[in-house]
Amino acid sequence: MTEKPPRGPTKAYHNTGFLNSKDARALRMLSEYLEPKSRFDRHHVEDTVVFMGSARIRSREDAGALVREAELGKGDLDTARMALQMSAYYEAARELAARLTRWSKELGESERRFVVCTGGGPGIMEAANRGASEAHGMNVGLTISIPMEEFDNKYVTRELSFHFHYFFMRKFWFAYLAKAVIVMPGGYGTLDELFELLTLVQTRKMRKPMPIVLFGTEYWNKIVDFDALAHHGMISKDDPGLVFRTDSVDEAYDWLILQLAEKALAQPGATL
Repeated sequence: MTEKPPRGPTKAYHNTGFLNSKDARALRMLSEYLEPKSRFDRHHVEDTVVFMGSARIRSREDAGALVREAELGKGDLDTARMALQMSAYYEAARELAARLTRWSKELGESERRFVVCTGGGPGIMEAANRGASEAHGMNVGLTISIPMEEFDNKYVTRELSFHFHYFFMRKFWFAYLAKAVIVMPGGYGTLDELFELLTLVQTRKMRKPMPIVLFGTEYWNKIVDFDALAHHGMISKDDPGLVFRTDSVDEAYDWLILQLAEKALAQPGATL
């Protein structure tokens, strides 16, 4: 005999029809603040180093396989060769994330400091999570629900894997805990994230120091002409200096360690 559901009124927080309605949108937004905060607190994640970049960039191994297939007539050779060229950024993100993770683990503090954080998806995000995982460090993935195939990677620490509906709440968590940001080549999403951060820093709405590495000078010089913006008076002549540009993992690592030691460890800054 099938047991009948209990009769009587449904409590508001059990009413899925209400919780999924437009009237409860504020509750859903708030939940994307409170639930991640609860988990970050539980796992003692005090701050992060954020990696941004394209979801389309492949590992050197995958890109090499693509070239070999194209040479056999299975695919476009020019596209495959570009994928192999761009795979250098995957490997750079992987190595830099591993180095930063090993350094952070040597700090010996009770909190997990400077935890690698990404958007949790493939490409550059996967590379950074992978590097942190290979260095045996916890790492964060902030995925987003979008109408395409599953958007996550296997290297994110399970306890720190988050899934957002609202882009603005996801970007809040990118910025709120970040003590440094590394931006690899990317498309619309990466540009959106980069320019939001630059706007927060430029307008001083973000009061804490925010070292930003723009990795890949040839790519970024073609995509964004910061000097032209300054030349035309659209930004201050000093604003291009808000980013540190490099093609070297060694140079990026050394600069970031110096910045984090001076601006985050020695002088803990304010948040957003």
